[in-house]
Parts: sequence; C-alpha cells; structure tokens
Amino acid sequence: MLKSLLRYQSSLNGDTGESHMRRKLYENGVTKSLQSNFALIQKLSEELLAKWLSLPEAQHVPLCQHMLGFAMKSVTQTAMGSSFEDDREVIRFRRHHDAIWSEIGKGFLDGSLDKNMTRKKLYEDALMEMESTLRKVTKERRGRSFNRHVFIDTLLQGNLSDQQILEDTMIFSLAGCIITANLCTWAVYFLTTSEDVQENLYKEMDHVLGKGPITHEKIEQLRYCRQVLCETLRTAKLTPIAAQLQELEGRVDQHTIPKETLVLYALGVMLQDSSSWPSPYKFDPERFNEESAMKNLSLLGFSGSQECPELRFAYMVATVLLSVLVRKLYLHPVKGQVMETKYELVTSPKEEAWITVSKRN
Repeated sequence: MLKSLLRYQSSLNGDTGESHMRRKLYENGVTKSLQSNFALIQKLSEELLAKWLSLPEAQHVPLCQHMLGFAMKSVTQTAMGSSFEDDREVIRFRRHHDAIWSEIGKGFLDGSLDKNMTRKKLYEDALMEMESTLRKVTKERRGRSFNRHVFIDTLLQGNLSDQQILEDTMIFSLAGCIITANLCTWAVYFLTTSEDVQENLYKEMDHVLGKGPITHEKIEQLRYCRQVLCETLRTAKLTPIAAQLQELEGRVDQHTIPKETLVLYALGVMLQDSSSWPSPYKFDPERFNEESAMKNLSLLGFSGSQECPELRFAYMVATVLLSVLVRKLYLHPVKGQVMETKYELVTSPKEEAWITVSKRN
C-alpha cells in the first residue's frame, strides 16, 4: 500500500517469482532484526520506565508523544543501526517522518497535496532528505560486519538494487514507526480504562516471567497479552483502511475500475461489525479466547500467515514494553478526558492522550 502512495513502482515491474522473493526477504529482515535487537528493545523499554518512575505521581504523562519517541528509537535502531543511538539523528528522522506521514495519511487520500504547492514542496523535500539518509546508511553498511544485525543488512545480502533497498527500508521505517507507536499508545490507554484487564495482564506477566526479564522464548506463553493487543487493534480500528493501486483495469458488478485507480478497503467497518464481534465497541480481550475471533482477525490480515511484517514487529515491541511497564506501574486515566479519534491510514488519538502512573508495591 505504501509503495503505491509513495509512487514506488519497481516492485511491480518484475515477474511473480521476483516479487515473491523480495517479499520473503523483507519478512526475513523483520524477523532477524527482532531476534538480533531483542535486548535493545528491552533496554529502550526500561529507559521509558525509568523516565516515568522519576515523575511525580500526579503528573500527567503525554502518552502519544512518549510512545512515538519510543517507537522511533526502536525502529530506526533495528532498521538502520547504531548511528541512530544519537538522539539528534532520531530527532532529524522524526521531523522528516512527520512531514511525510502527515501527507500520506491525508494529502494523498483526499487529493489536497497536489493542489497545494507549498505542502507538496515540504513533502518532497522531506522525502528527499529521508532517501538521502537511507542511501548513506546503505553505503556505510554494505560489505561490512557489525555487532548487531539490522533490517537493512538482510536487504544488502539479497539480490536487490540500491533503489529496491531504499524503497523497502523506507516502507519499514515509515510504517513500522507509526504502527508501533499507535499500537503501544492505544494498548496503554485502554489498560488505563480497565483495572480488571490491567490486573489480569499483571498476573500473567508475574506468573510467566516472575522477577526476571522477558525473553524471546517466553513471549509465546503470554497468551493474555496477545489477546490484549489483538483487542487493542480491533477496538481502536488501528488500520481502518487498506489501499492499493489497481495494476490492471478491473470490474466490480457493472462498475469499471480503471488501471492505476487507488482502491480502498474498509477494514475498520469489518473490525466492528456486530455480526462478527458481539458488543463490538467494548474493549474485551476475553473475546479472543474463542478461536473464531482469532480467525476473523486473521482473515482481515491482522494475525496468522497474512499478518503484515510491520504489525508483527509492533506486536513484539508492544509485548516487551508492556512486560516492563505493567510489572512496575499502575496505569491510570486522567479524569474528564474525552478521547477523540483521527482516522487515517493508521488510527491515532486526535489530541494528546494523557495518563498518570504510580509505582506498584
């Protein structure tokens, strides 16, 4: 979808075998980067915990801001390596990321970007700067070995052109950041609204992990945590639409779909369809005790073999983060806060989401 919106076309020019190979390489890159950088994600989670523990208990925490910063650090360092340990590089990346994503989320879909030359120039300049950064990282890591394997290293080991490496790293960087940030934001927010769910999650974490750190092997045992994240995705309608450029002219009933038409799929409607989800507006992780609920989610591409790599990355990062936060903190809502939602390619709070935290005994 993002390739279409960014007008990247190289993935459409090869044959089916080449496209499949490239897709598998991309998926393997996400898998290997998660395995190699698991300790890093845990370290970043611990840093956020320490920041929250240092705050006075009554102080409001800007949840969206903190989750986006956490996601930016997680994605940039697992995608492109240690140069993004420098906060100045992360801030620069975030500035360009925000400029690009704001237009992908709105300007392309409503056609307003092409009508506003000032916005279009800002978008194109940010995209050019991001691409320049990715080319620099590609050049620095080509043919060299590093302590940590990152996403771009897998692409460099494949039979890809420099342009294909740039495109796939751009997609992972953009989508990975925004999906991870908002999955974490909504998960923490929904936990503040349900003490029972928060306590059940704490009990599972305590039972499975005890006093020790989370490990890659124990994640599969955190079944209730996965239910919480699946229900977060469903209730928030995390990705309310999917979009794809029509490669060939097609038809739906009597309607013709011209070639290169942007086709939208209303996933958000299906995520809260009462025929599939009883009490669809209620946040209830227990619904995923039923195999049929997980099957419904899988059919929409949010779980199982159809799950997109960026979402798989986000699930893993969110699980590590929750394992750190929930065992040390109580998460509280801010009284009187009304949460309004902004629906774009990825759903986010319309305004900043505020919470408070207190230390568990």
